[in-house]
Amino acid sequence: MLLSRPVVSRRASTLLIALAAASPWALAQNTAKSGAAAAPLAWPTKPLKIIVGFPAGSSPDLTARTFTEPLSKALGQPVIVENKVGAGGNIGADAVAKARDDHTIGLMINGNMTIAKLLNPAVPYDPIKDLAPLSLIGTSPLILTAPVSQPGVPANSNVRDFFVAARNGGDKWSYGTPGVGTVGHIGTELLKSRSNINPVHVPYPAYPQVATAMLGGQLQMALLPPALAQAQVRAGKLRAIGVTSAGRSPLAPEVPSLAEAGIGNFNLEIWNAFAAPSTMPKPIQAKLAALIGDIARSEEVRGKLFQQGWQTVGSSPEGLANRVKADTNLLGGVIAMRGIKVE
Repeated sequence: MLLSRPVVSRRASTLLIALAAASPWALAQNTAKSGAAAAPLAWPTKPLKIIVGFPAGSSPDLTARTFTEPLSKALGQPVIVENKVGAGGNIGADAVAKARDDHTIGLMINGNMTIAKLLNPAVPYDPIKDLAPLSLIGTSPLILTAPVSQPGVPANSNVRDFFVAARNGGDKWSYGTPGVGTVGHIGTELLKSRSNINPVHVPYPAYPQVATAMLGGQLQMALLPPALAQAQVRAGKLRAIGVTSAGRSPLAPEVPSLAEAGIGNFNLEIWNAFAAPSTMPKPIQAKLAALIGDIARSEEVRGKLFQQGWQTVGSSPEGLANRVKADTNLLGGVIAMRGIKVE
């Protein structure tokens, strides 16, 4: 006796097809066919690596290591820092841009995420195309700093007196930075264009050597990070002229802003941020960005970052992307105007 084929109504048949399409396997297949990026079912599956393009003990390294323990607790995996040093952090940034394991991010300074390729077209990554913004971590102004006493600058002079002396000094004055293309360099060139002063640029290996040169009378001015500047100011060895932020900074509340002192529309900060390879799946980027932002804004981490010389932000990816765009436009304009290039 032949078994008859079961009779299924049109309505029941439609329901069976819908149920089959709703199975996890079918949903995965449909997602793959549609080209939509999906996060792995279990992520992370191994330790998360944070690449830093500067040496151990440097400011970016200290910031990255501040996040390792809380990130590890949140992710349930070890978080390790790997230092890939060189080219002003661009070697590390390039390693992040080329990472394809979905478990690598980077802690970078603003130059790596904004003007790297504008300064040197040979830089092997494109900050805009190859890096995905996660979170702006901390910002800091620089402090325009000068020797306590110097020829042509009256004792107990105010900020305006200082700039009058600088204009009179012309190219007989000099300023120091930690290298061509650094924010200290580009920022001072911006200051020159806004204040009609013309000191000559003298590059040094790092900020401490710049401070030493000022103490020795080889330099008349420099933009220094607050921690370094204030240590010398409090010791009575250097004087603070003004901060480069739009208003006074909590990092140096006693120092007036340059805008406050009459240098109109002057707002320049250094910052650090977390970024991922642009190829990292969007759901993983979103998860990391949310975790990093929450950690940055926690009371404990905010305190540690402040001690390191940072005003904590802990922004969204969109907030960081907006900052990247604004700084690229500002600093890129100075680079083009002054013809600044890094070989």
